[in-house]
Amino acid sequence: MDPKDLRVSDAEREHVGELLQRAVGQGMLSLGEFTERMDTVLAAKTRGDLNQVLIDLPGIQMRPEFQQQPQFPPARAYEPHVVAAAAPMYPAGTGTVLKGRMSTIARKGRWEVPPVLQLDTVASSVSLDFTEAVMQTQVVRIEVSDYLSSISIVVPMEATADINGLEAIASSAVSKVGAGAPYGPLHLVVTGKMRAGSLTVAHPMGARLRKFLRGT
Repeated sequence: MDPKDLRVSDAEREHVGELLQRAVGQGMLSLGEFTERMDTVLAAKTRGDLNQVLIDLPGIQMRPEFQQQPQFPPARAYEPHVVAAAAPMYPAGTGTVLKGRMSTIARKGRWEVPPVLQLDTVASSVSLDFTEAVMQTQVVRIEVSDYLSSISIVVPMEATADINGLEAIASSAVSKVGAGAPYGPLHLVVTGKMRAGSLTVAHPMGARLRKFLRGT
């Protein structure tokens, strides 16, 4: 099999994304070009798809372990087997994907919040205000896949949040609200990965100011 036709993994896509970030830092790519190429990387299925975003970048190459053609075991007689599928954490159709490329995404007021929110963002400004939102469930999961974005999450005073499942690479991830087990009307669980971005979970500014003036 031609190496360029081999299927790629998430690890390979992430590695190429890091190479493109390096190219931006060295002045070889503009932010717009980075965004276009990241769209290609995220949709890539084969080595050939990934190589096309690197081919014109001098000195930028994939690590050797991602270039070697794997050795497949010799073919053997077909043996039927059964694979048990893991049950999904949430029923199909309960999640919502918010996708942005160099965009502004905002949700505020009485917007309806699904059990799962997926943020697929690149170089965007994201604002999620839950203070007046209508929740379907007490626990809301936010799954982040981001490059170079600023994500601001505002929650009611009684809300809690857990961001321990978020992997931050050259990023800032801060929660200014209570953690631990859910006890209020909303508990956020933030997971996924951020690259060169920032994420903040906080109470409304007015509520924080009143709390500060009361000395609590």
